[in-house]
Parts: sequence; C-alpha cells; structure tokens
Amino acid sequence: MLYTLAGGGTLCGVAALVLLIVSTATDFWMQYRYSGSSANQGLWRFCINHKCHAHTITVAFWDATRAFMLLAVLSCFAGIVLGLSAFTNGTKNRRVRTGGIALVLSGFLALLALAVYTGVTVTFFGKRFEGWRFSWSYIIGWVAVILAFAAGFYYSF
Repeated sequence: MLYTLAGGGTLCGVAALVLLIVSTATDFWMQYRYSGSSANQGLWRFCINHKCHAHTITVAFWDATRAFMLLAVLSCFAGIVLGLSAFTNGTKNRRVRTGGIALVLSGFLALLALAVYTGVTVTFFGKRFEGWRFSWSYIIGWVAVILAFAAGFYYSF
C-alpha cells in the first residue's frame, strides 16, 4: 500500500513539476489584441505579432508572481526528492511526510502566484486590452496546483 501511494504521489509530483516549469517559462499567460494585432504575455516577456520583448517596466505583481512560481518549482522539486526516499528504504518515515508538506507548500505558493496574477489581470489588464483572455500557460499553472496538492496528500497519508 505504501508503494502505491508513494508511486501515485511521485507521479503527480513529477507532473506538477513539469507543468510548473512550463507555465513559469512560457509566454502565454494572457492573450489579447493590441493595436489590431494579436499579442500575448508571460511572466518574463510579451509578444506582439510573434516578436517578443522583455518586460521593460518593473511591476510588483509580476515580481510577486515570478517569485511565488519559482519558489513553487523549488518546493515541488524538494518534495519529489524527499518522497522518493520511500522507495529506497521501504518505510514511511519523516522524510516522506516532509516531502508531502513540501508538495502541499508548492501548491499553495503556485496558488498564491496565480491568485495575484488573476486579480491584477482582471482589474487592470482586462480593462486596458480588448478581447483579452487567459491562455494555456496560465491554465496549466492551475492544473499544476491541483497535481501538487494531490501529490502532497498522497505522501502525507
């Protein structure tokens, strides 16, 4: 039973880690129309007509979202490494539970990042750009939150 739960936790944790990395690194958190052209933006840069540029202004919500997403990635990685110790010694020990806590923490950090981004986007960018919508990088961030929580709960029980 332990290996089944740890295996499920590891699988969810690895999937969450991959999705967190992809979500953080890609430029499709939001898509919109800008001066009649299609545009998209991520946490690090924005693209108009497939030409991408780094964000030139420092905005607190981008910094906060970036920081929380990077901390979520690190916490998820730590949780997976700690959780893998279940396979090495065959007993559920403190490291496995700590791994579960790290994965739940990763889920909370990503949730916080996505909540900050959502709040600012809806209240500010939603009024500034026409035809805007959240895009796939943002959506897989939410899927990663669910997987990180699931992995953490698999390790904890």
